[in-house]
Amino acid sequence: MNIDRIGIIGGGAWGTALAQVAATGDRETLLWAREPDVVASINSNHENSVFLPAIPLSPAIRATSDLADLATCDAWLVVTPAQHMRAVLAAAPACGLPLVLCAKGIEEGTGELLHTVARQTCPTSGIAILSGPTFAHEVAAGLPTAVTLACEDEALGVALRARLSLPTFRTYATDDVAGAEVGGAVKNVLAIACGVVEGRGLGQNARAALIARGFAEMTRFGLAMGARRETLAGLSGFGDLVLTCSSTSSRNYSLGKGLGEGRAASALMADRRTVAEGAFTAPVLDRLAKAKGIDMPIVAAVAALLSGAAGVDEVLEGLLSRPTRPEHH
Repeated sequence: MNIDRIGIIGGGAWGTALAQVAATGDRETLLWAREPDVVASINSNHENSVFLPAIPLSPAIRATSDLADLATCDAWLVVTPAQHMRAVLAAAPACGLPLVLCAKGIEEGTGELLHTVARQTCPTSGIAILSGPTFAHEVAAGLPTAVTLACEDEALGVALRARLSLPTFRTYATDDVAGAEVGGAVKNVLAIACGVVEGRGLGQNARAALIARGFAEMTRFGLAMGARRETLAGLSGFGDLVLTCSSTSSRNYSLGKGLGEGRAASALMADRRTVAEGAFTAPVLDRLAKAKGIDMPIVAAVAALLSGAAGVDEVLEGLLSRPTRPEHH
């Protein structure tokens, strides 16, 4: 299987960064964006001045606002926000090409992981998941990272790794699609919690403890969803969790920081052109965990905070007053 021409669905910061990866070596790459100003900026100035300003882009990247143009590609990297992926794929002509899902989340209305959404929408497509510790501006600038590429079809996975791997963008293979997706979805919610800790000035010890206990919640949920423990402990799980819970470059962490400082969730979300996926994932993740009998108190606290059902002090008091228990339980 040969994959040469890559199409990117989604012209935000992460989609643009992945286009930069795909275009390395002057390989033609086509990026679809909904925003006309993004298309114009990339085609005229080789820069995404809206979502990724001040980073020169490869001239091999061409942008379009017509999804039909992507029908000539060999595979698509799907980088639309999780809650819009079904609608965008349903509107895409030639939906049947291999799909690499690069968004992180759970569909709010159905509670489905994104690979299930993609299979329902494009049943003849091969599906892969790309996830890991990847701030878009660093990837676009050529700084090194490593990611998980999860694909159940071994031949497709090999072809995608050959096409996307760079010395500064190392891809590690697995067939654990559910594991790669669960890590990417849950870490966004936990990053909001860590941002609250920062915004409230609770210190680095509290943040480290929250990351560790959050990883325990991620693991419990992942195992219940059929994921493997080693995937959750890898780049797409623990690796991405550490990154997202440690920097205001994370939209989710920044949202939590604002909540910790006393700002309202509605005001913080209304002020954003980019999406903090964890805000949409938290309520559905909390609902799924409760339905499956999985103990996820940090996720429940974030969901309550975002909905306005509880304030910061109330959720913190609830977490700190929980009874002690064996650590590995």
